[in-house]
Amino acid sequence: MKNILPALILFLMMTALTTFAQNKDKPAYQLFTKNGKSIKYSKMLDELEEADVVLFGEQHNDPIAHWLQLELSKDLHKEHKQNLALGAEMFEADVQLVLNEYLAGVVPENNFEQESRIWTNYKTDYKPLVRYAKDNKLPFIATNVPRRYAATVAAGSLTALENVSADAKKYIAPLPIKVDMELLGYKNMLAMFGSSTHGNTKSQNIVQAQALKDATMAHFILGQVNAGKKVLHFNGAYHSDNFEGIGWYLKQGNPQLKTFTITTVLQEDLEKLSEEHKNKADFILVVPASMTRTY
Repeated sequence: MKNILPALILFLMMTALTTFAQNKDKPAYQLFTKNGKSIKYSKMLDELEEADVVLFGEQHNDPIAHWLQLELSKDLHKEHKQNLALGAEMFEADVQLVLNEYLAGVVPENNFEQESRIWTNYKTDYKPLVRYAKDNKLPFIATNVPRRYAATVAAGSLTALENVSADAKKYIAPLPIKVDMELLGYKNMLAMFGSSTHGNTKSQNIVQAQALKDATMAHFILGQVNAGKKVLHFNGAYHSDNFEGIGWYLKQGNPQLKTFTITTVLQEDLEKLSEEHKNKADFILVVPASMTRTY
């Protein structure tokens, strides 16, 4: 007993010191699996390298998510070489021409930015991704539906798209677009606007506009997959959380597609994944709630 006691005391002291040190650390992020198990970036990368499509769901003003998007782009590029394509919600399909022209060095950067309806946080959050694609000759796909058509649906439902021209339909997922109002994300949107699935038409139109975006992004992602590319896609987390949104439409188009999702959440404590965030995605990027925002 006398021999064991000093060793036990030393062990307890080391444990206490380690715990104290951990409590004083300031980690910028933590990664978890959908079940809440902590996972290292390298292990997550091993799994993502096997995917046909990776949907990286972000909080638009989160600097850690944007940084990790760039790092993941670099690492998947190392694995897939020129078979990788990047894509983003932040560009609408009708700006693909000027985006391609910029990537090819045909038009100056200023003209590209002026004519592509860039988001207000483009220069801090998305420009590094586009620059990386340009420097490494990777495709960058504008996947979102032009906002004028989303506005048309929000005002008059998906049936309003029957009146758009054949040229316009090039920038939209093939019609008719099926919408499952029982999907959790869409049901939550209806509840947010004070409506049930059988509620007022305006609320249902807004959900249909969301579905139009999801379906169109999936459509252009599938176009790249069918061309032999692996796709890393950047979108707001709501478009892919709970394996719905874009992911649901991808499965409608190709049930065999191997898709992985990442979502970004905020927590006060990074040690354990909150129950509310479990099963939102294959991998959950947890960022401190106190993290600086980009806007």
